Amino acid sequence: MGEIALGLERALLTRPVPSGTEARLRFLLRVHGGSTRAVAAVLGVSQRTVQRWVTKKPGARRPPGPAQVAAIEAAVRERWQPQIRARLRARAEAGGFVLHTRARFGFAAGVGASDDPRVRRITQRLSGEVARELFAARDAGAGEQRQLMILARALGHAYFRDDGRRAHGVHVAFTDVEFADFSIR
Repeated sequence: MGEIALGLERALLTRPVPSGTEARLRFLLRVHGGSTRAVAAVLGVSQRTVQRWVTKKPGARRPPGPAQVAAIEAAVRERWQPQIRARLRARAEAGGFVLHTRARFGFAAGVGASDDPRVRRITQRLSGEVARELFAARDAGAGEQRQLMILARALGHAYFRDDGRRAHGVHVAFTDVEFADFSIR
């Protein structure tokens, strides 16, 4: 996951995702009504494998491998706080969000010009339209580069072009993202 995807994930959560494989397995079991068969189907393993992971018997327990740990984490993230995530997403798509970032940002200019892209810390309010486009790209499986393009266009419009009132035709550069945090109110 890139910085933008991680920032969106953090913005859509009100509590941290369970840490540790055991806690994540307990969560998956709770979500699926205690059914090891349902958890096994979600993770793509046998029911007996899930039973070995969660058993309390000494010597019978087997820890999941690295691939299974990644699958468990992905399944938990997908199912964590679905109603809160939906509510926050709807709020962002309706009213916009605030982007807090530190990245290389600027517009293309001649060599030596003061407006060459440089590392800047930016806090900028962006519209709901940008949020809709960003979430749609994320849902479609777009990579970090596509999400950067969406944010570059939106930041350029809001930051350099003053919402379309000046600097028409400026090409905005937005790269080397150190962090990206989103505030949804």
